[in-house]
Amino acid sequence: MKNSRIWNLISIAILLSAVVFAQGGLKADYSNLQEALPTFSQQTIKFGSTGEDVYELQGRLKYLGFYHGKIDSVFGSKTQGSVKWFQSEFGMKVDGIVGPKVKLKLYNATKDFRPTAPKLHEGGGGAAAGAGGDTSNKEGGNNNLASSNTMGLSDNDLRIMANAVYGEARGEPFEGQVAVAAVILNRVKSPSFPNSPHGVIFEPRAFTAVADGQIWLEPNEQARKAVEQALNGWDPTGGCLYYFNPKTATSPWIWTRPQVKTIGQHIFCM
Repeated sequence: MKNSRIWNLISIAILLSAVVFAQGGLKADYSNLQEALPTFSQQTIKFGSTGEDVYELQGRLKYLGFYHGKIDSVFGSKTQGSVKWFQSEFGMKVDGIVGPKVKLKLYNATKDFRPTAPKLHEGGGGAAAGAGGDTSNKEGGNNNLASSNTMGLSDNDLRIMANAVYGEARGEPFEGQVAVAAVILNRVKSPSFPNSPHGVIFEPRAFTAVADGQIWLEPNEQARKAVEQALNGWDPTGGCLYYFNPKTATSPWIWTRPQVKTIGQHIFCM
């Protein structure tokens, strides 16, 4: 009986020690998270984000050697690739999205970081196209995209359009690539669809390239020029809102749309 009581007491002591240790760990994690909060806001940072959070993100990634682009406060394809690289190296889920866990990990890895790059999102470069300031396409884009933009689209919208054209039609003739860009713009103008390229492209089940991840491939110069031509008013489709590849289409509904023109492997329809 005495031995049994002794073992019971030892078990209780071990259990209490484990609880105290766990609470201490939680307090430490919470303290670190609180310490990181002034650096980043509580918003999730992802492709298309802009502003102070992205400025901090790019600066800290560059400090660690993961980011080699310009600190422009715009979360584009290069920034996303850097985030994925960081996540991979630190054993995290590789999705290119900066949530609380990624923020804390990045903060802890860069506590000695002090920003030195000018803040382009405050009073100068990095303004959206059509809003004045520097309208160049950041992170390796084409300046002509911004200069051709008469719809007041953001730099992020122009970039994601080039990504979509490349992901959807890089094997098509140039006219077919312009046609894909034109369909995106036609949807933006239509009341039946979202009113931005980003909204149109990421509408559920709208584009194959989004579903299979090819939307994140780096577009080439031809894809950017196709977007430029569409922005300049060239619409090879004559106002179409849909297109599909008859060899791979699985939706019976798309065959019910009035067909207007075939360009390359795609049929464009209303």
